[in-house]
Amino acid sequence: MIHYVAGKLAAVGEKSIVVDHQGIGLEILVPATVLDGLPAVGSDVMIYTYFHVKEDGMKLYGFPSRQDKELFQQIITVSGIGPKGGLAMMSALSSDDIRMAILSEDAKTIAMSPGIGPKTAKKLILELKDKIDLDSALHAGSREGEASVDGENSDSQTNQEIIADTVDALTALGYSPTDAMRAVRAVPLTEDMTVETLLKLTLKNM
Repeated sequence: MIHYVAGKLAAVGEKSIVVDHQGIGLEILVPATVLDGLPAVGSDVMIYTYFHVKEDGMKLYGFPSRQDKELFQQIITVSGIGPKGGLAMMSALSSDDIRMAILSEDAKTIAMSPGIGPKTAKKLILELKDKIDLDSALHAGSREGEASVDGENSDSQTNQEIIADTVDALTALGYSPTDAMRAVRAVPLTEDMTVETLLKLTLKNM
């Protein structure tokens, strides 16, 4: 219903912000990770919002990007995790870490979120793993609005296989799946990249 809100940042609280939109102050609940990156009060802001309606009230939840908003909406589809739980998860972990933990089936990292136990973490991974694309997770936020080009799908598929094999190799060496995925993400991929080359570069950075 409300895709995004743009206006002046009027106030910043412990768990929410107030955006002045044409003279109306809208209170928006946001993850702690958003609070850390806000501009000064009085600055122009635009935040993507999710409008949640229930019997006892209505609330706006806000996120810095469309991808983060979509991730939140995916999280709250899992039984046992409502908007409050989704916000807590995205406050404890970055969006990238959540995506990578889901893709690498790292329930231990997901369970670090307040109110999320091991069973719920495993359930979340089971229900969302097929809904999160590996290539999108590795380049989250960097392709918004970018048009696709011929050959991109085949290149992405090849990259996904190389990345997956490298992550498996790092996990076998004792690294957690999420740490492995994060480290691989930090290495720029080239056309002639192999698993061996990517593994060497990743280990060098780690």
